[in-house]
Amino acid sequence: MNLQGITVGYAITGSHCTFAEVMPQIQRLVDSGANVIPIVSQTVMTTDTRFGTSESWQKQLKDITGNDIISTIVEAEPLGPSKRLNVLVIAPCTGNTTSKLANAMTDSPVLMAAKAQLRTGRPVVLAISTNDGLGFNLANIAKLIVAKNVYFVPFGQDNPTGKPNSLVSRMDLVPEACYAALQGQQLQPVIIEHSQQA
Repeated sequence: MNLQGITVGYAITGSHCTFAEVMPQIQRLVDSGANVIPIVSQTVMTTDTRFGTSESWQKQLKDITGNDIISTIVEAEPLGPSKRLNVLVIAPCTGNTTSKLANAMTDSPVLMAAKAQLRTGRPVVLAISTNDGLGFNLANIAKLIVAKNVYFVPFGQDNPTGKPNSLVSRMDLVPEACYAALQGQQLQPVIIEHSQQA
């Protein structure tokens, strides 16, 4: 997978338990030759959790990508007119972000980046991580899965017994999903057993 000359916007929203899974995928994108621009929600910028501090995650993003973090709506808006990003991935993409994106709400840097990307007909890749993917959020996922220029990282139930409504993407497939989206293709299969390994 050669991404030389490709600029990837890598947006992160507040599924803090997933951050450790996505950092290696950002490194894979960089190792594949991509210029990765980090974009984060306000939650990522301000919240410390048992999974790590905001400061430590910000440092990792900057160290891996070598780029400053886009963390405001004002910083994200020019991404559209400039056509700076070849592809934008939101990974992890929370249920909250999924819902707002599906209903045309733009109240965060990540959502503004997605809006900016879609207005120029460029691909947006979603790696969902939501406890209500088979609950109220299923309608939003359905709206997005048929939307033009929106692609999904393959996903499945991560805990069918304990959390039957929860859906999580296979974060290790983020680079492959981005590469497919750049070709105008959805990485298949979309619905997978989450425990399935590549």
